[in-house]
Amino acid sequence: MGPTDHHTRTTDDRTLSAAETMMWRLEADPHLSSTFANITVLDRPPDLDRLRRRMEHAVRRIPRLRRCIRPGFANLTPARWVDDPEFDLDTHIRHIALPAPGTERQLLDLTALVLADPFDPDRPLWQFVVVDGLTGGRAALIEKLHHTITDGEGGVRLAMEFLDLQRDAPEPHPTRAEGDGDDAASPPEPGTADADPGQADAVRAALASALRIPLGVVEQVRELLAEPERIPAATATAGDTFAGLLDQVATTGRACSPLWTDRSLHRHIVVGSAPFDDTRRTARRLGGTLNTALLTIAADAAGRYHALSGAAVDALRASMAVSTRTADSGANAFTLARLLVPTAPMPIAERFRAVDDAVRCSTDRSTLPGLEVVATLAAPLPTGILTRLARQQADTVDFATSNVKGSPVPLYVAGARLLHNHPVGPLGGVAFNLTLLSHDGSLDMGMNIDSVAVADPALLEACLADAVDEFTAAAG
Repeated sequence: MGPTDHHTRTTDDRTLSAAETMMWRLEADPHLSSTFANITVLDRPPDLDRLRRRMEHAVRRIPRLRRCIRPGFANLTPARWVDDPEFDLDTHIRHIALPAPGTERQLLDLTALVLADPFDPDRPLWQFVVVDGLTGGRAALIEKLHHTITDGEGGVRLAMEFLDLQRDAPEPHPTRAEGDGDDAASPPEPGTADADPGQADAVRAALASALRIPLGVVEQVRELLAEPERIPAATATAGDTFAGLLDQVATTGRACSPLWTDRSLHRHIVVGSAPFDDTRRTARRLGGTLNTALLTIAADAAGRYHALSGAAVDALRASMAVSTRTADSGANAFTLARLLVPTAPMPIAERFRAVDDAVRCSTDRSTLPGLEVVATLAAPLPTGILTRLARQQADTVDFATSNVKGSPVPLYVAGARLLHNHPVGPLGGVAFNLTLLSHDGSLDMGMNIDSVAVADPALLEACLADAVDEFTAAAG
């Protein structure tokens, strides 16, 4: 089974997972939005008609691209995907041009505006923006998706529906919509789009699932989720089953940075790249992985920023996306680990080993809870309490990182070659998110910055470039 078939198989269910339902409910607080994007820089403008045909194909192959979300019943059942009876591909693919001179900075500022524009909840949660007018005759494609559709790894699989391995690749044959049987391509009858014939069964299933856990323990955990300041005194009575969950939500203090104390909705995006071979060679020589390399570079950059700003700090708290994907995983398969990383000046090897130890400690614990576990236990909470809890936990984190494996070979979209593919991860209430995506011998990075939390984004960008240069120079 190839990646495309796997993606289609695992995204055709109409029921959102508990984690996906939680991410959708957290949209009530714009600071917690899980919308993410890719900035794909192309060597020339793509053929728009060809791109549109490819997306017509993708929409028929991937049901979530033609569906919107309907909430569950009183938070007892997960949200559901329903067909958009007025689906129009032209509302999801836009075409604009940058004014002269068409700089990278203009493209990044445009991406920030596109990301800040919330999705219409009555429409499918994705948007592509083709951008012409970049210097040197180049173009770009901004791919904006909500996390309920898929995670970063799943997004790479989704992209293979419209990417090619050669510039003039043959287009795929027309295909029936998959995931819904013989009537998949037909619009729903009027008044039936929101119907949920399985709602009663879903309620019964949710209640039956809850009964498998001692009710006293469930009640205590949910009370603790609503009032996390009580956790330190209550963890012993919650039971070992929930030790990992409680460990994740027990941190109730502020983040460690003396500078990045405020949070806002103002965004500033910067991008960068590192040579794949040199970065991996350094990581292997030091006994670790690219994931540790990314976190080491981020910690180095954050430490440099604080030192140059006159507020040196020894450690900051980071969150790191950890893939939990298996052959049977759905569209989203990850959890989040939190760890303290060293930011004081030190040799690269020493910082790498310290970060690697912290990563192993955080991700090797058998008690590290999956996001689905957290979301299932938090599901009955009112949305106001859920968002308050999420913001309280986000306040304990200084920055976030994520590493996504991309293509090792050249790729094309509608006749245009991908030059760089910069991911832009969601902030979720932290000071910045640094995400890495490998592509054709390059490690393309995108840094999404809260420009009120980080008062000098240009300085942080320069610190990131210096940290990348020093790390890759250590390849030997």
